[in-house]
Amino acid sequence: MDDSEPNSTTLDYGDYYDSTADYSPCNNSNVRDFGKVFLPTLYTLVFITGFIGNGLVAFVLMKNHNLTNLTDICLLNLSIADLLFVISLPFLAHYAAAAEWVFGDFLCRFVTSIFTLGFYNSTFIMVVMTLDRYVVIVHAHTLAHHRTLRVGMALTVFVWLLSMCISLPYMIFTQVRNDSSVLRCDYYTDSQGWKDFNILAMNIFGLLLPLLIMVACYSRIICTLVGMRSTKRHRSIKLIIIIVVIFFLFWAPYNITLFLTFLQSGKLLGNYCQREEAISFSIQVTETIAFTHCCLNPIIYAFVGQKFMRRVQRLLRNWFPCCSLLSSRDMSESSARSSVMSRPSDVTSTVVL
Repeated sequence: MDDSEPNSTTLDYGDYYDSTADYSPCNNSNVRDFGKVFLPTLYTLVFITGFIGNGLVAFVLMKNHNLTNLTDICLLNLSIADLLFVISLPFLAHYAAAAEWVFGDFLCRFVTSIFTLGFYNSTFIMVVMTLDRYVVIVHAHTLAHHRTLRVGMALTVFVWLLSMCISLPYMIFTQVRNDSSVLRCDYYTDSQGWKDFNILAMNIFGLLLPLLIMVACYSRIICTLVGMRSTKRHRSIKLIIIIVVIFFLFWAPYNITLFLTFLQSGKLLGNYCQREEAISFSIQVTETIAFTHCCLNPIIYAFVGQKFMRRVQRLLRNWFPCCSLLSSRDMSESSARSSVMSRPSDVTSTVVL
């Protein structure tokens, strides 16, 4: 298989099982059997939880009809990007289980496009939210007044265009081919540079650059919050640490394994069947862990916010009138506690959404 180079979208599950060596292939039947059960199961769970969580966030925000600040615009775009991402998972689950693509060339390109577009856009939106918090907290008196609706819309358009540009090679080169009487949906190109682009783009734009921005911005934010007198200061700092740590723990193992795959495909690690099998197992496990991050985004960025939770409570009261009394009592108690505690500053409120 000369064209079956591993790619960051992992659409070609044949790459998990077939050797890239020039001589007798390794016996990867254990990897094949494991992937046929593990990948569809985890993909299905991620799809269900991610679709429900992000769908609820998008519905609540669009139902509100007054996206007047950058935070709400980012939350809506983050949920839409994650929805695009998870919509592709049922197709990938079937592909992993059947080890063959049966949905045709158009859906092959379409699924790959929304997969990569959703992934990169979700990551870039998190970066925009990080920069927004940095501006509001660290430069509250100099740059915060630039957080207008027009700026929010412009940033949104820029992020989607940037995501489309990075995803464009996937849209162009992904196609269905007959490989040993088995239909594969994969990234096919004769250019080694475009093959390497997959892994380099995933590592640079999907992990390294966002992580560096998060660490740099949130470090300054924490330093600023430490000097503030706010009842929500400690909660804000904990939330910041959680955001960075979760992003790193969920995506770093996958990106490291992808880089090892890149080295293995270039025969820089040697041709050892044991090593190849270990990398194939690692790709499957770390990939699924990374994909579950989209399920956590609604919890981290939306449901921890008091403003968003009030919208959810109002929506639930409209759907389930029998629960309106209980919801009203909870909101009254929450308001009473808020009135007893000192009023948080706008800066800290921005951090906890």
